[in-house]
Amino acid sequence: MVKYCASSEANVQGLLKLIQTEAASRVFRFQVFRKEFCKDLLEELEHFEQSDAPKGRPNTMNNYGIVLNELGFDEGFITPLREVYLRPLTALLYSDCGGNCLDSHKAFVVKYDMHEDLNLSYHYDNSEVTLNVSLGKDFTEGNLFFGDMRQVPLSETECVEVEHRVTEGLLHRGQHMHGALSISSGTRWNLIIWMRASRQRNKLCPMCGKRPTLVESDGFSDGFTMDSDGDARANVSCSLT
Repeated sequence: MVKYCASSEANVQGLLKLIQTEAASRVFRFQVFRKEFCKDLLEELEHFEQSDAPKGRPNTMNNYGIVLNELGFDEGFITPLREVYLRPLTALLYSDCGGNCLDSHKAFVVKYDMHEDLNLSYHYDNSEVTLNVSLGKDFTEGNLFFGDMRQVPLSETECVEVEHRVTEGLLHRGQHMHGALSISSGTRWNLIIWMRASRQRNKLCPMCGKRPTLVESDGFSDGFTMDSDGDARANVSCSLT
């Protein structure tokens, strides 16, 4: 798929012949990792989880999981995954919502367990495009479900279930409302990459729908950028005030 996207003949219709389309609108599935890699990654994540190292929550909704930047996984893992493998796909599939200019991300894993978080309520992401990869381990049920975009009331929405398959990723727009149904047994880990386009979000915050008020910050932060005069340019990372 990546080789096709790099060719001079690449277009959306050609890519759609190579990628699996789900019943939910503009949700796509493809294999991201091998099973051996998922096993090794989970082993490392569980070592970190059991250690005394300080850990932050992955987001405001998930209580259990790991922010991958805390393990130093951005520079050598997530950044090249986004830049080399994912952005060629998103540039064709989601050019209307920043998929062609993704320049930062927040990556984390979330954990669902019978004695911890079982599910995740209906929400949208702090991203322009999201990749959700099922890493394992053994679990039953717990499918994702997708509704409509955030502007459409739930009462006017018909939701569609989408199955998790270990090693495979689901690619979707960040503003596409979705949630996770309860697992009925086992433990499930998912890798989530919120991919962000500063050119898009500098104009309008995807979470509140207003022009963002920013302060300088370190790393990718919330995916916003500005110059010293407060104009949107890709040279200083910023977070919301």
